[in-house]
Amino acid sequence: MKGSFERTVSSKQSWNSSTDTPKKIASSASLEAGPSSHNFHKSSARSGFLVSAFSIFNTSSEPRGTNKVFCAKNYGWAAALKRVIYSGSMRRILGLNKPCISTSRSDIWLLGTCYKVAEDDSITDPSQSEGFASFVEDFSSRILITYRKGFAPIGDSKYTSDVNWGCMLRSSQMLVAHALLYHRLGRSWRKTLDKPMDQKYVEILYMFGDSQSSPYSIHNLLEAGKAYGLSPGSWVGPYATCRSWETLYRSKIKDTVDEDLSFAIYVVSGDEDGERGGAPVVCVEDITRHCFEYSRGRVDWLPIVLLVPLVLGLDKLNPRYLPLLGATFSFPHSLGILGGRPGASTYIIGMQDDNAFYLDPHEVQPVADITTDNLENDTTSYHSNILRQFPLDSVDPSLAIGFYCRDKSDFDDFCLRASKLANQSNGAPLFTVTETRKSHNAVRQHDNMNDSAEPGSNDMVPEGESEGCAHEDDWQLL
Repeated sequence: MKGSFERTVSSKQSWNSSTDTPKKIASSASLEAGPSSHNFHKSSARSGFLVSAFSIFNTSSEPRGTNKVFCAKNYGWAAALKRVIYSGSMRRILGLNKPCISTSRSDIWLLGTCYKVAEDDSITDPSQSEGFASFVEDFSSRILITYRKGFAPIGDSKYTSDVNWGCMLRSSQMLVAHALLYHRLGRSWRKTLDKPMDQKYVEILYMFGDSQSSPYSIHNLLEAGKAYGLSPGSWVGPYATCRSWETLYRSKIKDTVDEDLSFAIYVVSGDEDGERGGAPVVCVEDITRHCFEYSRGRVDWLPIVLLVPLVLGLDKLNPRYLPLLGATFSFPHSLGILGGRPGASTYIIGMQDDNAFYLDPHEVQPVADITTDNLENDTTSYHSNILRQFPLDSVDPSLAIGFYCRDKSDFDDFCLRASKLANQSNGAPLFTVTETRKSHNAVRQHDNMNDSAEPGSNDMVPEGESEGCAHEDDWQLL
């Protein structure tokens, strides 16, 4: 079995304070090996034995993949032990958080920000570089939203926890939370130990609390998504989740007078509203009208969150899309990707080489009591001190990409970058950009004529029987 790996940041230095430096924070980072069929890394039999047994205990289900750095043998009894001893504290008690060294010297992209971990040959240990330290500080400042237990029942159901079914909803909450974070505090915001905390930061966390009074709670998201099949206890895919967010946010924005919270959410779909067909289309004309409607005619443009649900393969991700997905993290507008392995969603926020960094919603935590009038709230459960990574090619082909554009010029820059990426796709773009639907349909008609049978022949080649069918896009029902 392939294994993912994690780096753990010491809880004593998880956040940067006024006296901490990025270098100090990175010095406490370590890497833990995951289960693998490969041989042990050169170390004692005892240490390899313990790591293989306990390194999987951080999550109940998370993507597995090949790790280029360290591997450990997988013992059959590890799954049984996992049910008995599963907490990260047990690893600390046994002294298993041993520092390890990543050999990758490649740049890390985290939600549109590039971190150079080895700018010159004099750096022998990239994990001790200033660039890696800054990356750790940024990663640890990202908002984590996980499974919760002990909240009020959802609607008329008896569900007081979303364990084992709410990971896609939690992943999507993280994405939207970061849109609000960028909108209100900017991309450069970092979590600190300073008290009192920023009022806007506390308000954002409150919005995603686990009660009906919190506007973007799992309770309200499920209610808004009923038309798309959302219900307590049922797993849901990226497309339905994106549509549910569009519905929920539109209903909540009607009651909002605070300009600081005003932006639009738009789901980018294909010609048949995302149900089937070709690549989704970012239509400038449609989005402009969408912003005007969201503002109730007050302004021509609003900050906007673009959600792009995609299906990029059948049972596994088509490798032709891998470089395109990785490139989206270099967009300054990046909000990451909702994706994981089948039935286990995560929030993917960064890339290094072919590996994706992600936040994992599968940890079960008690419901948090965040109030807007208390700037001394305990918010530690909303941030992660573990760096998790898995190969991007192991991600489920059904996923969704998010982007945030602060103003019209920012949106224009996004369209320019997206168009260049589409031009580099060799005919298989993630999505395309067009000014109007009319111009897009004209292009499609032209392409269809070029793809038709030879002149003079009225015979149509049955779908799936053409000689080049293996090279067609793997677009399926979302």
